[in-house]
Amino acid sequence: MPQLREPPCKIESMCGIVGYVGRPKSLEVLLGGLRRLEYRGYDSAGVAIITEEGDLVTRKRAGKLSVLVDDLAAEALTDGSTGIGHTRWATHGGPTDVNAHPHLSRDGKLALIHNGIIENFAELKAELLADGYTFESETDTEVAAKLLGREYEAGGGLAAALGRVVVRLEGAFTLLALHRDEPLVVVGARRNSPLVIGLGDGENFLGSDVAAFVEHTRRAVAIGQDQIVTITPDSVTVTDFFGTDVEAQEFQVSWDASAAEKGGWSSFMAKEISEQPEAVANTLRTRIHDDRVVLPDLAGLGEKLADIDRIVIIACGTASYAGMLGKYALEKWARIPVEVQLSHEFRYSEPVLTPRTLVVSISQSGETMDTLMAVKYAIDAGAATLSICNTQGATIARESDAVIYTHAGPEVAVASTKAFVAQIAALYLFGLHLAEVRGTLSGDEIAGALDELSSIPGKLEQVLLTSTRIQELAKWMSDSRAVLFLGRHVGYPVALEGALKLKELAYIHAEGFAAGELKHGPIALIEPGQPVFVVVPSPRDPNSLHAKVVSNIQEIRARGARILAVAEQGDAAVLPFADEVIPIPLAGALFEPLLAVVPLQIFAMELATAKGLDVDQPRNLAKSVTVE
Repeated sequence: MPQLREPPCKIESMCGIVGYVGRPKSLEVLLGGLRRLEYRGYDSAGVAIITEEGDLVTRKRAGKLSVLVDDLAAEALTDGSTGIGHTRWATHGGPTDVNAHPHLSRDGKLALIHNGIIENFAELKAELLADGYTFESETDTEVAAKLLGREYEAGGGLAAALGRVVVRLEGAFTLLALHRDEPLVVVGARRNSPLVIGLGDGENFLGSDVAAFVEHTRRAVAIGQDQIVTITPDSVTVTDFFGTDVEAQEFQVSWDASAAEKGGWSSFMAKEISEQPEAVANTLRTRIHDDRVVLPDLAGLGEKLADIDRIVIIACGTASYAGMLGKYALEKWARIPVEVQLSHEFRYSEPVLTPRTLVVSISQSGETMDTLMAVKYAIDAGAATLSICNTQGATIARESDAVIYTHAGPEVAVASTKAFVAQIAALYLFGLHLAEVRGTLSGDEIAGALDELSSIPGKLEQVLLTSTRIQELAKWMSDSRAVLFLGRHVGYPVALEGALKLKELAYIHAEGFAAGELKHGPIALIEPGQPVFVVVPSPRDPNSLHAKVVSNIQEIRARGARILAVAEQGDAAVLPFADEVIPIPLAGALFEPLLAVVPLQIFAMELATAKGLDVDQPRNLAKSVTVE
């Protein structure tokens, strides 16, 4: 296959956090874990280690992890058996050496790192200032470090001190801390921000993602909301914020460290686009038997599934476009009303929810704060909840009544690709299962749809072969200032996703429109030379909008637009009017989006590459939004 080329505020925040206790190799473990978490986006990095001599040493630098690594190479840091490491995405205070984590207690014996935002930091800082404390940084994190240091001096040990601190903090946070007087202990706490335990032999790990430690162990334990963990080389203890023991559930990470490496590809995004056939296949695997959908994943919903009379899908960004496609499938197959809402708008619209409402949340990470808070709102309102998620042990998955894991494997590039097609596949499986439960499709109809769905991985392989021509188009269009995307019915969410990818990666204006809206205003944007991608439905579908979309193409071509059509192979009606036709294999109407989106992903990646941009870490973005 060819190589594809809020104090408080709303921010995109997904810092990398690593903790380790075990053998005298902390620096190796911390830097390795931070490298595997680089995809999350960051602007500074730092480590703190308790040496074998019992000293607490730190090093932190603004910039990429390589800046810290080079600094450590120039001036070595004494290693030890206990350490914490961090990559920061600036919120309070700019990306400077001083603002980077870790931060220290007043006596310098304690180090702390932090992901998230402490919303009441100003009030706590004022309290500490009145108590004679001074601060070096502009961060909310240093406030937590000083506060924890003061509580430690009051006695009871590091975990108890952390418990007294976290109940005073407001906002979303993961905290990791170590203290020189407890040299083989790392403690952590989480509220609305991810933290996972890695279980080893004579060593244990903490991370904001299993990628932090998957090189060393694939045994993991997810920490729940408002919980504290204490790790030593030989023990792991989890309690709630008030010290009551909690039984945590272990799970096995289904991929190894090599899955999070580029493996010779030009970028993680290129690698992940190429993995889409496998991502869909893995989502379908074990879930289709004898022409039926088998989803033991839904056991948590019990009898609720047969009683639901309405579905609300909540998601953000790319996941919301997957939800729009799910709406078309669910309404067609299961004959049930479905609405799609942006997670961050959902609870503020005061939605009407009943016990017969099913709220389906979609999140690649399972930690998207907007979506998590919407799920909690739905639970409090008495609705049934189902999550579609790619990350084992994630918070949204644990909070929901049931979860369908997509099994797409780790997605490192910030702009989502393979997670998107896997989410669509999971929604389609759910739609066909619900159609059987409700008796709205015959067995033969379900079998036919499953045959179509099962053929998608092979057809995706065919689409990937068009990457060379798309790369050429992207180079030709690299100086474009704006690109428009049109689609109808299931082509409309694809147009939205194509525009989003171009915004994310190439930083140019891009808009997706329902093609029928053209004459209601957007056609005013068309001028000579304006590039327009059009997602063309199949002419073979008896309910197709093909003729109307071809008419839209004629309208904008007459005004000088340059047409790039994503169309079914052999669609002769498009050829006379399109400047370029990107062919996709024949597929049923609902299944075309899984194929049509891929050329748009490749185009966005290649155009950004032609402009010399980093497609894996677009500016101002991080992999997951963990602060609302």
